[in-house]
Amino acid sequence: MVSFTILVDCPDEKGLIYRITRILYHRQLNIVENSEFVDSNTNRFFMRTEVEGIADENILQEELEAALPSKSYIRIITAGRKKLVVLATRENHCLGDLMVRNHFKEWNAEICAVISNHHTLEDFVKRLGIPFHALLSEGKSRDDHEQVMAALIDGYNPDYVVLAKYMRILTPAFVERYQNRIINIHHSFLPAFVGAQPYRQAYDRGVKIIGATAHFVNNNLDEGPIICQSVVPVDHSQNASDMAKAGKDIEKMVLSQALKLILEDRVMLSGNKTIIF
Repeated sequence: MVSFTILVDCPDEKGLIYRITRILYHRQLNIVENSEFVDSNTNRFFMRTEVEGIADENILQEELEAALPSKSYIRIITAGRKKLVVLATRENHCLGDLMVRNHFKEWNAEICAVISNHHTLEDFVKRLGIPFHALLSEGKSRDDHEQVMAALIDGYNPDYVVLAKYMRILTPAFVERYQNRIINIHHSFLPAFVGAQPYRQAYDRGVKIIGATAHFVNNNLDEGPIICQSVVPVDHSQNASDMAKAGKDIEKMVLSQALKLILEDRVMLSGNKTIIF
């Protein structure tokens, strides 16, 4: 008995659910969870189905492709722990939360390594038995630094790269190398206050809420598809430093929520938006 998840993204037309579930029925696969959504703006059909049973994944893939319209995208994902590589700089709150969850096996993932452009977090990471790579950027071009970093990442063959307050802008070539596999936590309720010093921007604007946003990384700064967001109230008595301290808790919460959705294969992309099942 095997558990796996089927993700379907295809042009919408009549009978899609019937065609998909008929194949699963004939393969004697048991559906344990199912969700669908139609994006009327793009006329695309999205479906996430968890099944149990015994099946040849290649044959099942072929049957689904034959039953669905052209320009359909189908993924069959076998249940198992996913691999993560985390990039960090100096801040510890998001990385610390991820490391604790990893240590106590709170999610369906394994942190294979932490890579940082500083030594600040090295002792903490090694104490929890995770490989740490200090890849300093001084004296290196951005391209050269990222080439070495990419070689390190590829050695672990991760499913996703997580930016846990990695405070460097990535080049288009690096983003393309891990397309739709880089997750960032931004210390703002995007699209407000992009870029650096969002809490200072928020304070100067006199906002009444601050938030955090977890999103996929693309080549537009802080404009990738949003996965998860949340906010907390603030008032006139809090300065930018107070807001930054309050923001740390919400940042680590939002990042962990986003990763849980991703690790359970509940996130699908529709242009620059996400479909969350």
